[in-house]
Amino acid sequence: MARIFAIGDIHGCGLTLEKLLQEIQITAEDEIYFLGDYIDRGPNSKKVIDLILRLQKENYHVHNLRGNHEQLFIDSEKDFENFDNWMANGGTRTLESFGIIRFSELKEEYHSFFNGTEFYFETPGFLFVHAGFNFDDENIFEDREAMLWIRNMKVDKNKTAGKLIVHGHTPTRLQTVRKNISSARQTGAINIDTGCALKNLPGYGLLSALEVSSMQLFSVENVD
Repeated sequence: MARIFAIGDIHGCGLTLEKLLQEIQITAEDEIYFLGDYIDRGPNSKKVIDLILRLQKENYHVHNLRGNHEQLFIDSEKDFENFDNWMANGGTRTLESFGIIRFSELKEEYHSFFNGTEFYFETPGFLFVHAGFNFDDENIFEDREAMLWIRNMKVDKNKTAGKLIVHGHTPTRLQTVRKNISSARQTGAINIDTGCALKNLPGYGLLSALEVSSMQLFSVENVD
């Protein structure tokens, strides 16, 4: 039976992503929704992207969302201010990982990957997004900035047609994520970012995948 997984913010932890994929034992029938923030902070951003590209080449059903860190990387090419902003958010380790000094130096397949990421995905029962939606707007699918950056959203279920929002972006302690899963249908959203890159902070430093049909959470400790 095909399963549907959402995988939280990886932040350059390529070895940890490998470990998580082994833990959940993905198959070619499964659907995998990556919630964005593949890069920055951790040491192996290139390895993360290479892993996802390999899954795609091997015909796994992979769906890639854009996180705010991917947007920062793309925008870093615009001017020095945008570049400095990305550097302040952990971009140095991404450049080191790819062996480049600017976004335009990426090979074409990486350009295509980053530029091809989506802002949200909608399925019959779920909405997958990096950060969330702006429920002050009549159409929640118009504010792309909110999809990348919003925090502390209050869900209006009338605007989601009752679909559960699965997102990341805001690091949350594992015990809190587990607790929130039980009430996710009432709140309308579940955040599965367990702060993979924050392994020096108690309660964080884990990469998590949620199998959304069963609401089973899989988590592995950061090994990068």
